[in-house]
Amino acid sequence: MSDVGRNVSSSLLVRTAGLLGFWLILSEFSAVDLLVGAMAALMAAWVSRRLLPPGPWTLRPVVLAGLAGRFLRQSIWAGIDVAWRALDPRLPLRPGFVGYRPRLPPGPARNAFLTMMSLLPGTLPCGPDEEGGLAVHCLDVSQPVVEQLAVEETAFSRAVGHD
Repeated sequence: MSDVGRNVSSSLLVRTAGLLGFWLILSEFSAVDLLVGAMAALMAAWVSRRLLPPGPWTLRPVVLAGLAGRFLRQSIWAGIDVAWRALDPRLPLRPGFVGYRPRLPPGPARNAFLTMMSLLPGTLPCGPDEEGGLAVHCLDVSQPVVEQLAVEETAFSRAVGHD
């Protein structure tokens, strides 16, 4: 079997295993649903491979786990900060847009990074700006949003092997 064929087979196997694991968690490990879950996982993996073919991603599980922990911690602190700013009249909100130039090339890795950033409270990537960068809406333009995004992009790039 060629390297391409092996890559396709391993990609399909890994995706199917991950989706089946997710199915088992949702169905509380019911043996009755195992056949249906296996078929659904295989079909979903095949569709996902067609929509997002295997690429040059090299996931680093330990670094990815660290990124997930970092994301959770930041989500909690950012959520507290947003609530504090919204409820305390002494902390003014200064909403607006800042420009950010991602280092990741356009494609799935950049899209995944932007999706992750859109989940953090207080920032929302909105699309291209006038200078060819990315317009990011934030709740306080006086905060170092661009610097924080650069740090997050570096951590994300390391986790997915784009460094």
